[in-house]
Amino acid sequence: MGYVASDRPDVARAAATAEGLRAPGALAPARITPTESGTFAVGTNTHGRFDAEAAALRDLEDKLGRCLAALTMHFQPIVQASTRQRFGYEALLRSTDRSLPHPGAILDAAERLERIPALGRAVRADCARVIAAAPVERGVIFINLHLLDLFDKQLTSPFAPLSKVASRVVLEITERTSLEGQDDLRYRVAELRELGFRIAIDDLGGGHARMGTFTPLDTDFVKLDMSLVRDVDKHPMKQRLIRSVTDLCRGQGTKVVGEGVETEAEARVLVDLGCDLLQGYLLAKPALPFCDAL
Repeated sequence: MGYVASDRPDVARAAATAEGLRAPGALAPARITPTESGTFAVGTNTHGRFDAEAAALRDLEDKLGRCLAALTMHFQPIVQASTRQRFGYEALLRSTDRSLPHPGAILDAAERLERIPALGRAVRADCARVIAAAPVERGVIFINLHLLDLFDKQLTSPFAPLSKVASRVVLEITERTSLEGQDDLRYRVAELRELGFRIAIDDLGGGHARMGTFTPLDTDFVKLDMSLVRDVDKHPMKQRLIRSVTDLCRGQGTKVVGEGVETEAEARVLVDLGCDLLQGYLLAKPALPFCDAL
């Protein structure tokens, strides 16, 4: 689910600029004095700038807290590609509090405030509650994990809420930060599989070298990035890429999910190319659990 760093002014560079603007023959630059309000001129009061940034972070923390308190997960169906029968759902982050206007803003705030563990635990607890109350006919639930979630000790605790329903959960590893340099990442994934979780790699083909870290032997599902799925019926190169993925995965028993399907033409081509599962607005939009009939 990278941290966002704020640019800060270079006070020395500002001083150098002022030096360059000094009138010829002047003995010294004028001494900077406080304004009538008791603060220095704009660009010279670094304490004021730091105070403003601290206030902004406190405001962001407050907004994130309100969104977490109003967390309301939505679920989007995933279906068998050939029959359109329900296979399961992907759990998607939502909140009834609009302090942060969309899920991406919530995630960005959690990254900036280093609150990814808190967000991840809240999501997993809410999903565990929904799964425990749902009949097994609903199928499996795909739940996104930020890379940092993989190193949260609670995730691999057999006493955590989600661990109690592990057999009905697919943990979907989403790469917003690099997987490189995480030497024990595969060990952590192996731990999760021992607890009964299944593993999916998200957004394959989206520009990140995930298959350099994971292979079909490490995973149970591969989700194609929407950039590959979009207009796949019109692009032979995309079709060849997807065919190579489905051929590789079929040999290892790994299921391929076509994500972001919006047209019947896309769906037909994905079926022809060997995709096992489909997900997208063509089939259903995310909704509260569970609005669709069994």
